[in-house]
Amino acid sequence: MHSNFRAIGISYKNTPLNVREAVAFDESQTKQFLNQVKEVLGVEEALVLSTCNRTEVYYSASEDVSARLASFIDVYHGLSGADASASYFQQLDYDQAVKHLFGVALGLQSMVLGDIQITNQVKKAYQWSADEQMAGPFLHRLLHTIFYTNKRMVQETSFRDGNASVASAAVNVVEQFTKTFTNPKIAVVGLGEIGENVVENLKGLDAEVTLINRTKQKAIDLAENFGFEVADFESLHHVLNESHVVISAVQAQEPIITKVILQDNEHPKMLVDLAVPRSIEGDVEAVSGIILYNVDQLQEKASKALQQREMVIPEVEAIIDDSINEFNNWSQEMEVSPTIKKLKQALEDIRKQEMARYVGKLSDKESQVLDKATKGMIQKVIKLPVLQLKAACKRGEAETLVGVLNDLFNLEEEKSESSK
Repeated sequence: MHSNFRAIGISYKNTPLNVREAVAFDESQTKQFLNQVKEVLGVEEALVLSTCNRTEVYYSASEDVSARLASFIDVYHGLSGADASASYFQQLDYDQAVKHLFGVALGLQSMVLGDIQITNQVKKAYQWSADEQMAGPFLHRLLHTIFYTNKRMVQETSFRDGNASVASAAVNVVEQFTKTFTNPKIAVVGLGEIGENVVENLKGLDAEVTLINRTKQKAIDLAENFGFEVADFESLHHVLNESHVVISAVQAQEPIITKVILQDNEHPKMLVDLAVPRSIEGDVEAVSGIILYNVDQLQEKASKALQQREMVIPEVEAIIDDSINEFNNWSQEMEVSPTIKKLKQALEDIRKQEMARYVGKLSDKESQVLDKATKGMIQKVIKLPVLQLKAACKRGEAETLVGVLNDLFNLEEEKSESSK
């Protein structure tokens, strides 16, 4: 069974953004796609993980359908010719697929090393597979092992400590600053990629957040997702003066937030400039109560956190290897469990046949004693073969022993008899 598990995937490491965008899946598309690959390609279990940085499909099927699966993704998204994505998809066999999913889910493969969001995205992908009955025993066990490994990593290493992206470092200094306010007001100006990352990082903060963008629709869409407010770009001056924190990621040739605009400031205010070139005048700190952080200061904080994470990668990989070994043992035992079941059934059939010969000759009490005694014998007889099978699994030699047991006890015959 376990050798039937494979994966295909593209990511920011090997595929341009326009291709990644073209083959992205949302929830309803994922669920529809899962049902289609079951129908069309005979896929038994599957997990579709689609984020802005990657689209990956992990699947179990009786044959290798990886190339057809990549082409099917193009068909599903209506892509062909020069727009087709299939050639970008990398194919992974069992060992590669399992190790890769662990690495992805724990943040080792993320653009920002240790990204915490990816674990939640994997949980969602797993939930969608379960919703469509496309997560069987194998995927259930694999994903639960991964989530347990993630917990171990958080508890036993410092891999997730610190804020390793500029956006998360920015939100961290903002969080420290706003602790003293009862209802802090935060404005995010400019919603490009960095601004959007900031908004995602702000979602857990207890604050009133207002989004401002030149293209207002982008602000409206993001605000709906996170339950934030929206203000017009024209009302920037008013929002600046009302807010306790302003995070600016606006792309502009000249600073749009100046000392003149802020000269009437009446309360402590933090300004965070994430734009390059800078969007906030460097001398705004001359105004009473204003603190300014720029992208270089935050990049330094993020770089320190990133270095710390890089140092503990070996610790994380050791925990992952530990979990994969445990999972592989379970997976291999799953492969021999039908043989164990058939062996138990074969011995039970022999026991029942022998018991039947004495039914008329024994009292009820004697029958009960004989029944108990013969069951105990069967359990003792089967104990050693089962232990040997499990040990053979760990050595990768189970196939030979399964063959011997099949021959000795005629288990293939047993299977066909029991299925009649």
